Amino acid sequence: MTFKVAVVGRPNVGKSTLFNRLVGKKIALVDDRPGVTRDRREGEAKLSSHRFTLIDTAGLEDPSDKRSLDARMQEQTEQAVFESDLVLFIYDAKTGVTPIDKHYAAWLRRQEKEIIIIANKCEALTEADVYAESYQLGFDEVIAISSEHGLGMTDLFNALTPHIKKNKHKEDRPDDLIQLVIAGRPNAGKSTLTNAFVGENRVLTGAEAGTTRDAIAVKWQYEGRDIKLVDTAGMRKKARVKEKLEKLSVGDSLRSIQFAHVVLLIIDATLGFEKQDLTLADLVHKEGRTMVVVANKWDLVKKKKERLKELSEDLDYALPQLRGVSFCPISAAKDKNFDKIMHAVFDAYDVWNKRISTSKLNDFLESCVEAHPPPLVSGRRLKLKFMTQIKTRPPTFVVFCNKSKDVPESYRRYLIARLREVFSFPGVPVRLLFKSGKNPYAENEK
Repeated sequence: MTFKVAVVGRPNVGKSTLFNRLVGKKIALVDDRPGVTRDRREGEAKLSSHRFTLIDTAGLEDPSDKRSLDARMQEQTEQAVFESDLVLFIYDAKTGVTPIDKHYAAWLRRQEKEIIIIANKCEALTEADVYAESYQLGFDEVIAISSEHGLGMTDLFNALTPHIKKNKHKEDRPDDLIQLVIAGRPNAGKSTLTNAFVGENRVLTGAEAGTTRDAIAVKWQYEGRDIKLVDTAGMRKKARVKEKLEKLSVGDSLRSIQFAHVVLLIIDATLGFEKQDLTLADLVHKEGRTMVVVANKWDLVKKKKERLKELSEDLDYALPQLRGVSFCPISAAKDKNFDKIMHAVFDAYDVWNKRISTSKLNDFLESCVEAHPPPLVSGRRLKLKFMTQIKTRPPTFVVFCNKSKDVPESYRRYLIARLREVFSFPGVPVRLLFKSGKNPYAENEK
């Protein structure tokens, strides 16, 4: 269990800037326009000796339409408050306290939560100005900071200390999590699937394409295994991404894939694989991640058996290096049984972590050379002497030989194909390296 701190306030008061500073990474999107943050986003924060989970939230406003996107964003913020142990309520000291600030400060008092009031953007203001303004919120104490310039962090540390000491039993322990990233084009159903997995409206959904902006991580457990589920922003073709905010969102999604263990590639079953889907799949493979393809909106497909075969063949043809990847047809909005997806995820994760003994690999190498000898190079035959696995995640192998730089790419592909077939590496990236020199595992090599 971890001590949770929620950062709340009106749009554009500096919540995400403070979040990035305390987390130590620029992972929350920041822009001058208000309303950039939509979903609540968690990160592991550090302030001197304090460690805690920090929750960045959407700006608090008073939406007129309770069914609108703004209303759904506010629900996410309210849920973050309910889950937290402490609330940092931020207002813009340059603008001063507004009626919306007063309204939500009063609402927070009714939630019976521990609250710290923070006046942000105080770099050009005196303490007297800040305190005179902050008393309108009805709290005795205010912490004056500048999240952009890092001013006032000592005062914030001192304000946090009694709250964290009182809850010192809530220590955040490192977990052995499966990093499961949900990726795909806009409006393919990524956020709907995320919510279906965790059983709550954890991320915003709607008919509006591009609802998700940040990559939102949710800790979850399935059949006793810990999972960090990451919902990402939809990724369109690079030529269509022109706005700064969308570029930031796409960059955030790409970083999530780089740190993933398993990627769920969500496609629209009615549209099939488009170029962007195949580009994403190839990116996952190049990054060394393993993947499961989820064909969403399956309830709209009429000839289901024929369609599944068609999709599998399309992927095998376009990206033969991913042959054997798992396909899971679903309807995220209607289905409740996601066992097939998660079992495919666990299988892919286990294969991604598979290790083959050196003795088996050398028996394998000998059989491959016997069935298909390496080609001649400058009149001399390549000698493949020894093979071993040097790492997992993805499975990576090295072959020691006499002319490593002269091994043709076609022979590398042959050995990788045989590795996949003999040791069962379906849909998982396999790396194969060639090195010259002595066999480091042999006592005496002649």
